[in-house]
Amino acid sequence: MRNRVGVDKTFLLLIFGLLSFGLVMVFSSSAVATGSTSTFFRQVIFMAFGLAVMLVTMRVDYRYFGSKPIILVMLAVTYILLLGALASPPINNANRWLVIGPFRAQPSELAKLVAILFTSYFFARYQDSEPNRREAFTYCAILGSILGLILVQPDFGTAACIVFIAAVLLFLSGLRLRYFAVVLLASVPSFYLLVYRVPYRRDRILSFLNPEADPLGTGYQIRQSLIAIGSGGPGGRGFAQGNQKLSFLPEAHNDFIFSIIGEELGLIGATVLVGLILLFFWKGVKISLRSDTRFGSLVGLGIVVMIVTQALVNISVAMGLLPTKGIPLPFISAGGSSLLVTLASVGILLNISAHSRNPTDTPWYAGG
Repeated sequence: MRNRVGVDKTFLLLIFGLLSFGLVMVFSSSAVATGSTSTFFRQVIFMAFGLAVMLVTMRVDYRYFGSKPIILVMLAVTYILLLGALASPPINNANRWLVIGPFRAQPSELAKLVAILFTSYFFARYQDSEPNRREAFTYCAILGSILGLILVQPDFGTAACIVFIAAVLLFLSGLRLRYFAVVLLASVPSFYLLVYRVPYRRDRILSFLNPEADPLGTGYQIRQSLIAIGSGGPGGRGFAQGNQKLSFLPEAHNDFIFSIIGEELGLIGATVLVGLILLFFWKGVKISLRSDTRFGSLVGLGIVVMIVTQALVNISVAMGLLPTKGIPLPFISAGGSSLLVTLASVGILLNISAHSRNPTDTPWYAGG
């Protein structure tokens, strides 16, 4: 019998803490830097709408998202939105945005959540067995077609993120390691064709290895980011006192907002943020493993992996540990599509926490 224990209030407070932290830093990196509050108020509107979406998904039984009709509808909507983005006018030489009048949305953000729900639905049925060849082909064909539409935009980073999340879920589902070895070997030619053979992606890798080779070109962003973080010191320059956001560091309110945090709040502020992200990971995994169904655990773990992976990649890029890639920092960066999908995902995770098993009950993965 299902046990409704109520939403995890500590986890909910953590979410509000991250959102508040993000809103303050968006104000500093946009309004203070440009003198215009348009980006800040747009973020407030997106956050309000996102919290409303979170409230809805938090109240909808998460098992509802694991029914075949709903999965098929979500897949169909994802295909339509991705195709709509490809048909929309390009922005910065990419067709990642679905443009309808003054409104823009990035369907690939929704595709990440749908991929989690689809993968969890598909493999939740195989606790003591594996899918046959026909079933495995069906899964790969559906996920592969979504990845193909994202790569055409082009958006290699989001596609790689979806592949990583799916791989983690397949591993947690008990898929044998030999299948991962085969996929890894097969991905080598794809990496060569999609990364090394594409000039601007190859240049990003080369500038990552040696940013000083082109300090005013491909190495500019990472150099400015490191200057921002390095100049912050232990305690930072002080809130809103950073210099790099003043037309030196591109995308200071979005992809490189962690650099502004390091500059203005220093090592202490950056450590606090990383600590909050690690706390999110710990609480999210704990909630997921307490789910009373295999589907709930896989969905919860997929959501945690999605959000934490994006956060770690964003921070690593800002610190020069990974090649430059436009992936926002969840809860913190300015942006509508990412924030809406993140809060919708968190709502599902909160619903899982509200329907967890009793601590004394035998978990589903122990055969109970």
